[in-house]
Amino acid sequence: MIREPAGVSAPSLWPEASLSPFPELCFLCVKTALFSFQFSNLLGTVYRCGNLNFTCDGNSVISPVGNRVTVFDLKHNKSDTLPLATRYNIKCVGLSPDGRLAIIVDEGGDALLTSLVCRAVLHHFHFKGAVHSVSFSPDGRKFVVTKGNLAQMYHAPGRKREFNAFVLDKTYFGPYDETTCIDWTDDSRCFAVGSKDMSTWVFGAERWDNLIYYALGGHKDAIVGCFFESSSLDLYTLSQDGALCVWQCDTPPEGLRLKAPTGWKADLLQREDGAERETTVHGKATPAAEEQQGKVKYSRAAKYFFNKEGDFNHLTAAAYHKKVHLLVTGFASGIFHLHELPEFNLIHSLSVSDQRVSSIAINGSGDWIAFGCSGLGQLLVWEWQSESYVLKQQGHFNSMVSLAYSPDGQYIVTGGDDSKVKVWNTLSGFCFITFTEHSSGVTGVTFTTTGYVIVTSSMDGTVRAFDLHRYRNFRTFTSPRPTQFSCVAVNSSGDIVSAGAQDSFEILIWSMQTGRLLDVLSGHEGPISGLCFNPTKSVLASASWDRTVRLWDMADSWRTTETLALTSDALAVTFRPDGAELAVATLNSQITFWDPENAVQTGSIEGRHDLKTGRKELDKITAKHSAKGKAFTTLCYSADGQSILAGGMSKFVCIYHVREQILRKKFEISCNLSLDAMEEFLNRRKMTEFGNLALIDQDAMEEGGVPIPLPGVKKGDMSSRHFKPEIRVTSLRFSPTGRCWAATTTEGLLIYSLDARMLFDPFELDTSVTPVQIRAALCQRDFTRAILMAFRLNERKLLQEALESVPWDEIEVISSSLPDLYVEKALEFLASSFEESRHLEFYLIWTQKLLMAHGQKLKCRVGTLLPAVQFLQKSIQRHWDDVSKLCDWNRYSLQYALAVSKQRGLKRPSEPPGSEQEADAPEGDDNSLHLLRRGPGDGDGPLA
Repeated sequence: MIREPAGVSAPSLWPEASLSPFPELCFLCVKTALFSFQFSNLLGTVYRCGNLNFTCDGNSVISPVGNRVTVFDLKHNKSDTLPLATRYNIKCVGLSPDGRLAIIVDEGGDALLTSLVCRAVLHHFHFKGAVHSVSFSPDGRKFVVTKGNLAQMYHAPGRKREFNAFVLDKTYFGPYDETTCIDWTDDSRCFAVGSKDMSTWVFGAERWDNLIYYALGGHKDAIVGCFFESSSLDLYTLSQDGALCVWQCDTPPEGLRLKAPTGWKADLLQREDGAERETTVHGKATPAAEEQQGKVKYSRAAKYFFNKEGDFNHLTAAAYHKKVHLLVTGFASGIFHLHELPEFNLIHSLSVSDQRVSSIAINGSGDWIAFGCSGLGQLLVWEWQSESYVLKQQGHFNSMVSLAYSPDGQYIVTGGDDSKVKVWNTLSGFCFITFTEHSSGVTGVTFTTTGYVIVTSSMDGTVRAFDLHRYRNFRTFTSPRPTQFSCVAVNSSGDIVSAGAQDSFEILIWSMQTGRLLDVLSGHEGPISGLCFNPTKSVLASASWDRTVRLWDMADSWRTTETLALTSDALAVTFRPDGAELAVATLNSQITFWDPENAVQTGSIEGRHDLKTGRKELDKITAKHSAKGKAFTTLCYSADGQSILAGGMSKFVCIYHVREQILRKKFEISCNLSLDAMEEFLNRRKMTEFGNLALIDQDAMEEGGVPIPLPGVKKGDMSSRHFKPEIRVTSLRFSPTGRCWAATTTEGLLIYSLDARMLFDPFELDTSVTPVQIRAALCQRDFTRAILMAFRLNERKLLQEALESVPWDEIEVISSSLPDLYVEKALEFLASSFEESRHLEFYLIWTQKLLMAHGQKLKCRVGTLLPAVQFLQKSIQRHWDDVSKLCDWNRYSLQYALAVSKQRGLKRPSEPPGSEQEADAPEGDDNSLHLLRRGPGDGDGPLA
């Protein structure tokens, strides 16, 4: 709730409210606009654990990332994270055959029935136990989950409304150990289940007379995968020790006979009129001889081994494509094999990682294979016929530490503890370049004002500058003596680079042009925790653990102009975008605001109660007492400078109003209980008389778990530890466009943006502004009045209709007649329209005429208009990049076609070199290029 500050009346805060006949509506709209940031995408993490799936068209990969699901569109080169989250890390994802529904199950057994069409959760369900895998039947009527040592078959939810989406049909018993995998026959009559007890069970989905269950052995290790052959009951089983068994069935699928009920069962079925009921099937590993008479029988036709003699490599994942008979297997060493079955012919073998392959999926056509490696967080899509990568992405396999937006908001650079620097495209969500020159953890990253140079600092004692044109490290700044840098900053012109030392308490200044060390600033008595240049002046602010913030004047030989005394250690410092205010986060959970000109404190915010840190599993004190030692570690102003973002060792990100010094909203960045310090109170069930159960590794028997070392047992590493990562926010940045902000967290790089679809924000609304009146003004060709009314109603479709109804030759007159108050709104609408509309030239004319008509007046309000102009620049720059690439490609293709056409039918000249024909060659080349160039007098005609 936004409280009204003392001594300020409502009309002074919202002048439009007094003009509107609906003051409550205007207040509600202002409040909604402040809080309309919603989670939009997750970058930096492409795969965590669980199984991969391809969509029905085969163009997208569905990958679980922690407790969220990301869809990677390989055709349009875009990634999108669904707006849903589970309580724990996702264990498995089951996709319906039509691609409309997905069942997402986490490690705790909670399931979400999700619609991939409307991207919403339809139903919640709890399976009352850990689920290993889930699979829909090919006809989409049933699905099976493996839970513990049993398999359960449910009726799949349909398109009609149902009271209970999950109805249990049958429960199948048989394996003695945990079940691991599922596969269905093409006709959905039977399914096979693999188990850790080295057995594979074939169950009938219906009441078959000659097949109720069948147990298959032949392996010496846990079953990793079981696959039916196409239109057959023949089966392939693979075990963890790298063995493949081929099983043949003596009965075709058409030979399965339905078992007719007799006696009282038939009467009961008639009374129930076919009502659904739960039944149980108990399988036996060694059934009696009389039970096997007249039943389906399996025989082992062949057995193959993947490992050569003397070589041992665990098989960890497998996938089989029934139409092309392609078997893909992944191993613990990162190698995968492609075999053709049933002959077991090796097609291809390649190493994709140095960690275990956790999941494999094949698309519907059998051309693309997706691999997930949970150890390094890798996701790869391989086209096996051309032996090329379709997608190759990897996140930071250690925590992210810092991030920075490019000046146009199109790119984000991140640095992590894994010594890597990655650059992400905010539109596609993909990482397109990774710099690996640092040899230790990256502590700070920043862009220069040009947007094509990245400067990073690291604990390896170097500061490096990277060029985004040539993708290379073109400058390396070092110190006279070895030191560790904790932060980095670049001035507004991009000529001066500064970095703070963690051990020598000094600030080093370099020249970007020459790479030479210009000065070493001394004076701090503690490690440097933050650096920030004033955006408008040549002043550098440095924060330190010595409870001071120093202001250094570059124009006055780097002398200390002011020293701001704090009450606690400084952890972060940042300037407001206009440079008129300085914010400092201290160790006592306070945010203090200073006037850098007069060195006077203008305000403070107490944020200890807003952090609300959780309690770790091994903490001896409560969360309330542990919060006393927590503080904000990162700060960032919004693009307009009215709000400030703050985050730290907590799952919350707080946004404060700077002038009123009140909390506007708290964003909960994660609800994943698989992370540590998420809950305020500990679970008392884990506290026993022998100690905390969290000290025992519960995942020792899971895949990739750490074996418990016991006395006298060689298996297991005494130094191995299994730990839960702690939730925290390491860096926050607002986009220069003002429409989104990003946070580097334990979960990855989270992007929050304005959700314009759910926002109704009218402007100076009265009863005469209606959609009917707007369309009536358009019919009367009163375009200016129609556009003004559309802006006041602020409905996007009506705005688009009003602007696109204007003839292109009248745009200049109408744009000059718009009031100054509506020009900013028009520029914001044009910037957002460039993201979606195909009318590129039409909106470019609108932009040009608006800037030409109101340019001088807009310069007076450059501070408030800067986010809108940067958003406009980002949209136009993206189109310019796309069109320039297309034109260059066409230009080179035409050059090649002209060169080939000239060479056709010509014989090699017999004249010696230096003849007239050779002298005429450059002239011919110039003529060929003349068709593709446009001189200064060619005008603005269309490009051929």
